[in-house]
Amino acid sequence: MDGPRPELRWRDQAVQKAFFTRPAPKGAGTQMWYLVKQLKATKAVAEVLGISQRQVERYVAGQAKKPRADLAARLEREVKKRWQPQIRAKAREKAATTGGIVIDVHARLGYTGAPMDSTDEARIRPLTVALPPQHAARLFDAQQQGANETTLPQLTAEALKEVYFQDSGRRVGSLEEV
Repeated sequence: MDGPRPELRWRDQAVQKAFFTRPAPKGAGTQMWYLVKQLKATKAVAEVLGISQRQVERYVAGQAKKPRADLAARLEREVKKRWQPQIRAKAREKAATTGGIVIDVHARLGYTGAPMDSTDEARIRPLTVALPPQHAARLFDAQQQGANETTLPQLTAEALKEVYFQDSGRRVGSLEEV
């Protein structure tokens, strides 16, 4: 069997889906205002977003309303990163100690058998798997320590291998990653 190679989509989604008490600001002006409030200065927001301080002031004042697509994406990412930090921390703590997390991944899976018996070609398949707390803790710790884009998928693949395929040692003795 080809091992799972997940495309990660779990980051912060597990926390955001279940635990936030209010939705994050949606409009560019309210998002900009929120960042100014969090960072305490329009200059700091301008540096984070890579735009001029005057442009930040225009959004806060309501003179500018619709940002370019790249700015809108950066703005949303920065707001979500800072949105309800105490609730985010509690959710991560709960997931890492008692609850675990549910992840949605797309993994390339295939099964091999005898040459004539193999009917299932490797292809991308969606998986929704509940990971126990110890795996959630490893993933959150790695993410907080700034793990790169190769470490997080590897940790996720190991968790999927143990939980989904091997069922903590009760099924499938060995798996091969190709």
